[in-house]
Amino acid sequence: MVAGYHLIWTVYGYWLPNDPRGSTSTDVRTAAIKTLGELHFGRKKQQPSSKQLRAFQEQASDVLKHLVLPLDEDDIALVGKIFGAEIAANGHVCYACAIMPDHVHMLIRRHRDLAEDIIKRFQEISRAALIDMGKRALTHPVWTYGGWKGFMNTRDDFTRTGKYVRANPEEIGSPEQEWDFVTKYDGWLP
Repeated sequence: MVAGYHLIWTVYGYWLPNDPRGSTSTDVRTAAIKTLGELHFGRKKQQPSSKQLRAFQEQASDVLKHLVLPLDEDDIALVGKIFGAEIAANGHVCYACAIMPDHVHMLIRRHRDLAEDIIKRFQEISRAALIDMGKRALTHPVWTYGGWKGFMNTRDDFTRTGKYVRANPEEIGSPEQEWDFVTKYDGWLP
């Protein structure tokens, strides 16, 4: 039985279908992006070097329709505020959240809404807020459409994934994020 979800989505332009790290995409729909490299379904066993990844991202930025705009500290704070309001309004229970410059991780208890719908809603409301605050142009997508979900079935899944999510900011030299909408995991299972 699915007890929760590890939701992940990226800022626009940060993980393309033919990313050298691999992806879950089955096709590349844009001709200009197809020229960047071969499609590899799934995460590659041998990951590219940082230099190779940067080179790919630089090439990609030349062919993408919109600018690749990472979230800055103010953007992250605004997105966190928006997520908190959405979580409170819809009765979600969030056990961990990391809003990174280029992606988001959220560990959330199973809910009446589908994981895909939860991601879509978080993307829509945070995009609207960034546009309303003048942080993005009206035509900028902000997020890559959709995202990924991992299923949480055991207490160990929640504990392990929560630790991973909380450690994400430290990987880029930032402190662990503390959000008032995050509830400490208490061992809950349905």
